[in-house]
Amino acid sequence: MAIAGEKPNVIIIFADDLGYGDLSCYGHPTIHTPRIDQMAQEGIKLTSFYAAACVCTPSRAGLMTGRYPLRVGQPGNLGPDSPAGLSRDERTLAEALKSNGYRTAAFGKWHLGAVPGYMPTDRGFDEYLGILYSNDMMPPWVKTKRPLHLYRNNQPTAEQPVDQTTITKRYTDEAIRFIKESGDDPFFIYLPHSMPHLPVYASAAFQGTSMGGRYGDVIEEIDANVGRILDVLKAEDKDDNTIVVFTSDNGPWRNMPPRMYETEPVEKWHGGTTGSLFGAKATSYEGGYRVPAIVRYPGVIPVKQVSAELATTMDIHTTILEWTKSSMPEKELDGKSISALLKGDSKSPHTEYFYFKGRDIQAVRTKEWKLRIGIPADGWTSPELNAKDLPILLQLFNMKNDPFEQFNVADDHPKVVAELKSKMESMAKELGANLAESL
Repeated sequence: MAIAGEKPNVIIIFADDLGYGDLSCYGHPTIHTPRIDQMAQEGIKLTSFYAAACVCTPSRAGLMTGRYPLRVGQPGNLGPDSPAGLSRDERTLAEALKSNGYRTAAFGKWHLGAVPGYMPTDRGFDEYLGILYSNDMMPPWVKTKRPLHLYRNNQPTAEQPVDQTTITKRYTDEAIRFIKESGDDPFFIYLPHSMPHLPVYASAAFQGTSMGGRYGDVIEEIDANVGRILDVLKAEDKDDNTIVVFTSDNGPWRNMPPRMYETEPVEKWHGGTTGSLFGAKATSYEGGYRVPAIVRYPGVIPVKQVSAELATTMDIHTTILEWTKSSMPEKELDGKSISALLKGDSKSPHTEYFYFKGRDIQAVRTKEWKLRIGIPADGWTSPELNAKDLPILLQLFNMKNDPFEQFNVADDHPKVVAELKSKMESMAKELGANLAESL
């Protein structure tokens, strides 16, 4: 159990584009994830947990700052040639914990700035190894002259091209080393895997081993490496005093654009699954925002819990600040402490949650209802996501009876529509967001 008087260690394992239905403990029939399932049995599995955004950069900005990405000026993705990154006016979770005496490290995909001043070691991390942005941000998939490099701290390594088949294991190797070297010092490890963002790669030991095909190989390798983290915590006698979070930055890229099919090894079924949820990455439907989330903290979080209470990535930020007794920032956080919820002692602290796509506010959810105002998407092909001539839909879904967004009941509940639209208008005004006019 947690050790009284000691600062808990913190590990956040952040998968890239992992879908709500990609783990066996969330219902996948052929992909097997026994170590992540073990985490769920030893802590809490959240079934109404939302990423801070439906694409990579803003989602990570939400985790690192505890604030809506649009509020921190990061509504969309950065690319290899972007001139800056996450605003220097924002305090990151790493900076908060480092100032509280923590050793800090990030091993994996950063995607919050790839130029001096914005790299992980500039934003509170003592160490870094990883790829500074998405693993497809190189020719032929992305037009850029910047090579896809593996960075050690703020310098590119000589490895070219990056061996992505071994990247999941190598990130975990670094995390294990860091744990072992920490001694009695509290540590924070941010482990944002490059996988399963497309193109997907698994190491030789996992290739062809999953009933879920190539994508299953990738997920099962992530699972095995989660297990390695859990095992070393026990071996180093740190298990009882370590918070471990496993989640994803957004939903799966089932709606990938044609550019991704220009070369092997990309197939459309490499995009993961949302289970029964509708939509996908880059949409404001549930499949784009709702992600798996498991939190394990022995002696603090009771075992074998499942909660459908509303929670977000930004809440993880705030809750970790609370549990580590780190200072709160001067700026107001959108994330709220879910400590009591994770302990099974209370309901969600949220009355609503807002969904954005870039600078557009497209939806709001309360405990029971979700109002969405935006163009339709079928959750699979990309043209529906980008067409400019599609009609704006006003859709109301009952999140208790219809979490799969199959039945639009807006006409039956005009008062609910008016109330939720008013909430969206207020938030749009507060953040300077755009709100589409509905029919």
